[in-house]
Amino acid sequence: MSFQAYLDNIEEKTGKTPREFIALAAERGYDDPATKAGTIVDWLKEDFDLGRGHAMALVHVIKKGPTITAKHVGTDTTHSDESDTLWLDGKATKPV
Repeated sequence: MSFQAYLDNIEEKTGKTPREFIALAAERGYDDPATKAGTIVDWLKEDFDLGRGHAMALVHVIKKGPTITAKHVGTDTTHSDESDTLWLDGKATKPV
């Protein structure tokens, strides 16, 4: 599954876009560099019933923003993403 697909699945499950999760995390102070990933994962499990893989995708965008490694960009693998920049504003607003 691509990184973007993880984020899209999270939105389908929770009704929240990645950008909304970033804002919620900031309200809790979880965007602080000192916040451990486990703290965020626990919050996402408890409040949104997200598993570790999906939670870790959100940890990345909360702590590092939308840029990902270009390692899988444009490949024909399962993990292939179209771009090294993730779309955080929801599937409905994603450019085609």
